[in-house]
Amino acid sequence: MKSKFWVGAVIMSLLAVVITACGNGSAQSDGSKKVMVDGSSTVFPIMEAVAEEYSAANPDVRATIGVSGTGGGFEKFIAGETHISNASRPIKEEEKKLLEEKGIEYTEFKLALDGLSVVVNKENDWVDQLTIEELNKMWSESSEVETWADVREGWPEEEIKFFSPGSDSGTFDYFDEVVLQGEQIRRDAALSEDDNVLVQGVTGSKNGIGYFGYAYYLENKDELKVVPIVNSKGEAVEPNQETIQSGKYEPLSRPLFIYVKHEALKNDAVYDFTKYTFENAGKMAEAVGYVALPDSEYKDAIQKIKEIAGK
Repeated sequence: MKSKFWVGAVIMSLLAVVITACGNGSAQSDGSKKVMVDGSSTVFPIMEAVAEEYSAANPDVRATIGVSGTGGGFEKFIAGETHISNASRPIKEEEKKLLEEKGIEYTEFKLALDGLSVVVNKENDWVDQLTIEELNKMWSESSEVETWADVREGWPEEEIKFFSPGSDSGTFDYFDEVVLQGEQIRRDAALSEDDNVLVQGVTGSKNGIGYFGYAYYLENKDELKVVPIVNSKGEAVEPNQETIQSGKYEPLSRPLFIYVKHEALKNDAVYDFTKYTFENAGKMAEAVGYVALPDSEYKDAIQKIKEIAGK
């Protein structure tokens, strides 16, 4: 009995150590060589590419890039679980308020430009372009659209399958604001925070339609067909680097962001990783299919983080 008691006591002691270690997981500037990043699935390809190259050059630093969606990323940022939050929309007022209540200071930085891409199945040979009004007619909760023929006369009477980012996604929020204009999305849309699931949904259904960041279209362009969107000048425009950067692909061109905690920049690993991000963001953005900002904006960002960190 004494032996069993002693073993049990040791196990309980070890559990206490583990629980303490796990409970102390807030992402503060404690000198540890960890960089915790989470948020937008749209921004993820850029930050993943940055982290891979940075880790190869700095094997003693562990940079973790999560994909909780923009809203989910801000929740972790507010809870003290991350140093950097990726976002495909600007921070909301309620999120700002929660950060203020926690006494968390941060700065918003633009990272690259994206063109939200509307895609259909490769076998779809009838959709040649769509207007924002038609997208609204198709995707809103009050929609009476069931088949392609309901969208435009002459299109087939085949039931449309809808695939959308989840409600924690900044891409969802942007689509809601620009296309749905605040209406709820239709209830039969299949939602996922994972853009790869949306790609699979559209490629797996001849009558599928979905939307996500430009990089995910480029990565799967052999299996998908991107839909030109009619802009305010009446021009049907495909997303590409030129039309996104010039703003011609409107209103679905948008900036991508990262948010960085001031306190975290006192951690040398976080500071160095953030500086490395802006030194390489343009190259990485282009490499994964987004559009780089002018070099001057990256230089301004580096100067800003130096000022915040007191370097």
